[in-house]
Amino acid sequence: MAKMKLKKGDLVVVIAGTDKGAKGKILSIDSKNERVIVEGVNMVTKHEKARGGMQQGGIVHREAPIHISNVMYLHDGVPTRLGIKTEVKEENGKKTVVRSRIAKKSASKDVID
Repeated sequence: MAKMKLKKGDLVVVIAGTDKGAKGKILSIDSKNERVIVEGVNMVTKHEKARGGMQQGGIVHREAPIHISNVMYLHDGVPTRLGIKTEVKEENGKKTVVRSRIAKKSASKDVID
C-alpha cells in the first residue's frame, strides 16, 4: 500500500470514470482501501429508513467513494502530481527532518503545506 499524498480538504479533479472532469474538495479518505469521497462527485441514491422520531426516512442523495488513482490534485487550477520534499534542519546541535508536499508541475516546485 502506497503512502497517501492527498489530504482531507484538498481540491481535486476526477481524471477517470463517469464523473471525469468534475472538481471538488476531499471530504474523507479511507487509506486502507485507497478510496476518497469527493464533494459532489459519484452521487448515489440511498433509501433510508426512519429512525424513531429524530430522522425522517426517504430517498437521500450522497457521495460514494472512488479510488484515489482516479483523482488528481489541483494546484492553481492545473492538475498536477504531488511529491514529498525532505529537508534536514539543524538547531542547537539537534537535527530534525521536515517533510513537505510539493507540486511537481509548477516550475518552482511550490510547497503546498
